[in-house]
Amino acid sequence: METLIVGRITAVFGVRGWVKVHSYTEQLEAVFNYQPWWIDTPEGRQQVLVDDWKRHGDGLVVHIKGVDDRDIARAWCQQDIRVDKALLPDLSKEEFYWHQLEGLVVTSSFEGQEIRLGVVKSLMETGANDVLVVEGDAQSVDREERLIPYAEQFVTSIDVENGTIGVIWDPGF
Repeated sequence: METLIVGRITAVFGVRGWVKVHSYTEQLEAVFNYQPWWIDTPEGRQQVLVDDWKRHGDGLVVHIKGVDDRDIARAWCQQDIRVDKALLPDLSKEEFYWHQLEGLVVTSSFEGQEIRLGVVKSLMETGANDVLVVEGDAQSVDREERLIPYAEQFVTSIDVENGTIGVIWDPGF
């Protein structure tokens, strides 16, 4: 089974085994659409079943089935929540999951030249738009890290099959 990370168990909540969860899904509650959850532990990957959850402030708290003690719940904290990648819905050709963009080569068309800027290391969410974190590599113009807004005026093409993203970006920035 191929998995990907959709959230993180961050801290205990109360004394009855509840934990706080940080969801990486676009809609916070969507993290519950992909169950069971899998957690990597020193003993290997373990399945986690959620039997109750609720919103708490601007986050989520969950109860893990069979965990009714704060000390036991603490063992699950600071762990990534993994799900079977096959559970994710298919997207249109113009849409991409973040994990599909990570590792793609970024090339800029700037002042009539094609310049390799590096590889997408990760993405991050900001208030205005998502941002590509591009890390320079051995074949790029330099080894600098660049933050490129994931917006139409900068990202001109994405070809997941060929592993490339085209951008319009000044390599000196």
